[in-house]
Amino acid sequence: MSFLRWAVVTVPLILLLGFLSGRSVPVGSESPWYAALVKPEVTPPNWLFPVAWTTLYVLIGVALAMILHARGARGRGLAITLFVVQLALNLVWTPLFFGAHQVWLALADLVALLVIAIAATVLFGRIRTIAAWLMLPYLIWVSFAGVLTWRIGQLNPGAETLVPAAHTSQVIG
Repeated sequence: MSFLRWAVVTVPLILLLGFLSGRSVPVGSESPWYAALVKPEVTPPNWLFPVAWTTLYVLIGVALAMILHARGARGRGLAITLFVVQLALNLVWTPLFFGAHQVWLALADLVALLVIAIAATVLFGRIRTIAAWLMLPYLIWVSFAGVLTWRIGQLNPGAETLVPAAHTSQVIG
């Protein structure tokens, strides 16, 4: 399969998975719990998050397509496996943080995600340098998300008890 064919599959798939994770529970301004939190001074405006995540998901989807296209490349299987694991951790973060209100567990998830995403990026770089560069904004944003999550945990002791946890999906069937 050509690179473009891979990209036509990977980019929409990652965007869809990110969308479904983001709509699985109320997030941002739709979340009474999040609205009640004391947030760090560096918290971006709510409108920036979907813009940033859409951009990042496109970039990492293209990076994955490059690696999938690199048939026979040494380390390709492990690189893809690590990518899938870090993406799964990424998709779990939203329900952990916004749904279950588990700030510290969400932070642990982000730390694991970041470590595995860095490893995947290093392996991507050994296969296609540009794929690693496409992952870099994602690594930076995930690091920033970790700082925000850590500060929210510090600023909001007992955050999980502010508002009852969300158990309803925002996905309309």
